[in-house]
Amino acid sequence: MKFDFTEEQRLLADSVRRFVAQDYPFDARRGIVESAEGFSPRVWATFAELGLLGIPFAADDGGFGGGAVDLMPVMEAFGEALVVEPFVPTLMAGRLVARLGSPAARAQVIPAVIEGRMKLALAHAEHDARYDLASVEATATRDGSDWRLTGEKCAVLHARAADALVVSARAKGTLALFLVGRDRAGVELHGGRTFDGMRAADVILRDVRVDDSARLGSADALAALEAEFDFATALACAEAVGAMKSANGATLEYLKTRKQFGVPIGAFQALQHRMVDMVIEYEQARSMASLACAKVDTASDARERARIVSAAKIRVCEACRRVSQESVQLHGGMGMTDELKVSHTFRRLTVLGQQFGDADHHLERFASLG
Repeated sequence: MKFDFTEEQRLLADSVRRFVAQDYPFDARRGIVESAEGFSPRVWATFAELGLLGIPFAADDGGFGGGAVDLMPVMEAFGEALVVEPFVPTLMAGRLVARLGSPAARAQVIPAVIEGRMKLALAHAEHDARYDLASVEATATRDGSDWRLTGEKCAVLHARAADALVVSARAKGTLALFLVGRDRAGVELHGGRTFDGMRAADVILRDVRVDDSARLGSADALAALEAEFDFATALACAEAVGAMKSANGATLEYLKTRKQFGVPIGAFQALQHRMVDMVIEYEQARSMASLACAKVDTASDARERARIVSAAKIRVCEACRRVSQESVQLHGGMGMTDELKVSHTFRRLTVLGQQFGDADHHLERFASLG
């Protein structure tokens, strides 16, 4: 698939790449990962200044009316730099507020997100649900004019950094979404660090009371969730492409400089073939990521959108596995040392291959939509 960015998209991509090259080198990223917050407030403010947080929101909400295609070069740059800030979780939750929320909720949340004053997280996944978006056991019970939320959500990315959570729950059999303040009474967070250096937390809801205005929309929210997860999956594919580019570049440089028997090991034909295979994986993954981003922006048929996104994720999952493993193996034992960026790229690619559905899940989904 041939895919060319517009002039505006190229300029945005250049701005983001300059920023991550100058202000987000690997050593700085390691410091951010080890910090108490697990992200950089200064970097987050820069995202807002660059306009990145406003790209996927409508002009009526103060955004730029863009989509996944506009975010693709941003996500590629983030993948190269291994950015750990809560970008995608905030956009996912924010877009659900924009799609389902009342005018008052949108006015309260969306401008604050765009300006970098509010971070969000989506608390949806539950134990034993695997990747089934309809599998929700948390409950929302009417209490007069209010709601009471009870249940558990697992591995909510950047929950501690969020100012508010978009929480899914069953309300009389209907899948509903609620905007809940992170510090609201009854909300408990049990956090930790993920394999790739991100922060996540299990969220326990103990009889959390919210008023009726906290509910986002009145209809079943499953279709909105499916659309948002497809959007996020396309962005994850684009981020993986950026991480593969970084892994390939680092591996090629190593093959050119590491010597054995008096010559660079890149002179050995067997290693050249493996390097070429890594480049092919990257190119194929980028083509499929481009298709997925274009489809989530333009598809009017939800089944067609879901099928293309799953096809892309299947291909990207395989590319993540092969590129990450080959990059480490071609570096030898030092490829897994904490000092080398390639080991952290390996971890990020491993997680991206599982995020929003692994290859088996999307293969089954693709087949069911055929």
